[in-house]
Amino acid sequence: MENQINRRTMLGAGAALAATASIASSSLAQAKPNSLSGQSVLITGCSSGFGYLTALHCARLGAKVVASMRNLPRPEADTLHMAAKDLDLHIVEIDVTDDTSVTAGTEAAISLIGGAPDILINNAGLAIVGPLEAQDLDATRLIYETNVFGYQRMIRAVLPGMRHRGSGHIVNMSSQSGRLIWPGLGHYCPTKFAVEAMSDTLAYEVADKGVDVTLIQPGGYPTAFWNNRETLTGALKKRSDPKHLNGYGAMSDNMGSGRVPQLTGDPMDVPEAIARSLVSPQGQRPHRVMVSASRHPQETINQTHRETHLNFLGRGPFGDAARKVHNS
Repeated sequence: MENQINRRTMLGAGAALAATASIASSSLAQAKPNSLSGQSVLITGCSSGFGYLTALHCARLGAKVVASMRNLPRPEADTLHMAAKDLDLHIVEIDVTDDTSVTAGTEAAISLIGGAPDILINNAGLAIVGPLEAQDLDATRLIYETNVFGYQRMIRAVLPGMRHRGSGHIVNMSSQSGRLIWPGLGHYCPTKFAVEAMSDTLAYEVADKGVDVTLIQPGGYPTAFWNNRETLTGALKKRSDPKHLNGYGAMSDNMGSGRVPQLTGDPMDVPEAIARSLVSPQGQRPHRVMVSASRHPQETINQTHRETHLNFLGRGPFGDAARKVHNS
């Protein structure tokens, strides 16, 4: 792709992270990494929110960052360009829902980096809410194309190079909603459950190939994600047959209303938590990282999941992989 912006940075000296990762905002002052020097990072969905913040944070820590977004040129790319002054940050166009765009954008990133990225952060995502019944096939295809198939496209684009090199790190953005169901969120929870399952599968399959897989499970933070959600949900409601909305009360009444959670917390919690996982030694990186400004309601599920998989896989051919993935 032609839409690339070059920026350079200089930062150094490292810090470490414990391999287990339940991270609350109150603990973020501890062990903040301050070096990703020599690392290359490809990130999707960098027009706003966690993607935008993570791209800048990684670049400020010394990484060569390729930040991607769709529909270039666009004002958000100009904003990122200005914020990235003097950083080694490049912008390429990738629409994760489009095979051709993923291929071209990834090839551009590989050209900029000089090989497969050390790190892929699958961040691009969206939500369309309301009753599951109200989710027409256009909405359903869009959210799965973005939140699930988009991750798979990006993984397939970079993983052969990582395996050939014998090193790599894939970070998939999940959610607390990848473990817990909140009714009325349409296919958001199902897609995040899919991200959790595909990340587990991938982690076990590449555990002996030098490639680590980390899931990030954020709680809610005040970002542009919510306004985007309302725009997409409002469009769905406008084209919906009332028979799919009637009888659900506030669940359908509030679709596209602009009523979003009044959230507190610093969205920078998430980039900082991601950076902690990135600086961990190869083979010791956390498989799941919980990040929240308040609590971690999925913690027990994560613990049970880990113990169950260690027991289930432990005596079979994937026992070593399970123990490596779960740092056991």
